Amino acid sequence: MQSIITLTTDFGTQDHYVGTMKGAILSVNPAAHIVDICHGGQSFDLLDGALSIAQAYSFFPAGTIHCVVVDPGVGTARRPIVVETARHVFLAPDNGVLSFIYDREDRVAVRHITADHYFLQPVSATFHGRDVFAPVAGYLSRGTSPSVMGSLVENYVRFATSKPRADRDKKLVGVVLKIDKFGNLVTNIKSEDVSALAQTLSPSYRISVASKEIGGLRSAFADGAAGEVFALFGSMSLLEIVTNRGSAARILNAGRGTEVVVELFVDSKTEAD
Repeated sequence: MQSIITLTTDFGTQDHYVGTMKGAILSVNPAAHIVDICHGGQSFDLLDGALSIAQAYSFFPAGTIHCVVVDPGVGTARRPIVVETARHVFLAPDNGVLSFIYDREDRVAVRHITADHYFLQPVSATFHGRDVFAPVAGYLSRGTSPSVMGSLVENYVRFATSKPRADRDKKLVGVVLKIDKFGNLVTNIKSEDVSALAQTLSPSYRISVASKEIGGLRSAFADGAAGEVFALFGSMSLLEIVTNRGSAARILNAGRGTEVVVELFVDSKTEAD
C-alpha cells in the first residue's frame, strides 16, 4: 500500500539520522512514498519546527502522514502522540511542536502512543525518530488505524502562538517569528491583519523594524532597489521584511522577537480628493 509520509526534523542532512528514519519506515512499508519538508531548522527549536509543518501540510493530499521530530525532551516522560485532523495525521512528541496545527484545524483527536509493539526494540533513549515515530508512520501508512495506538488525551501540550496587536492609533505591532535562509524577516502579521487596519480605499503604511523606518509595501522582491529594505507579503501570507538579493536581517541587525510596527496613514492629497 502506497501512502505519503512527510518528514520535518531538526536533524540536518550531514549525519545519518534522516536516512535511518527513512530506512525504518521502509522496513515496515516498502511502498511508502517519503517526502522531506525540512531538516535544516534550528536545533531544538520548537517554534521553527511548528512553523515549518504549519506552512506545508495543507498542500499535501488527504491521508498524508506528517512525522514531525523536533524533540529536545527525547528520553524523558514527554509523550509520543498521534494526531488526527479531518484530512491529515501527525506524529510528534507532545511538546507543542504541533501548536499551529491545533490552532488551524477545527477538530483534532490526540492520542498518547502506548502500543509499543509497533516500536523498534530496544527503544533508544536518544533516537525516538527512528525507534518510535518512523515505524509507527510505516504501520499507519499500511492502513493501521491511529485508534489502536493509544488512548485519547485532552491535556496535550500547546504553546500560545504570538499574535499582533492593534492599538487606537491605527498601528499594528507584531514581531519577527523566523529568519529564513535568505535573511528575510518573517513576521506574525497576516495580510488580513493589515487589511482590517485600513478603513480607506487607498491607505499608505509606514513600517518600522526596531524603531527604524523602512520602505513601504511592495509586491515582489525585484520591486526594491539594491540595498533597500522594504516589506511584502510572502508565500505564507505573512508580512516579511526583505531586501532585493540581500539579507534584511543583516542590514537591520534584527532577529526573532524584533518588534515590527505597521502604521496606517492617509496622504493629505488622498484626503483632499
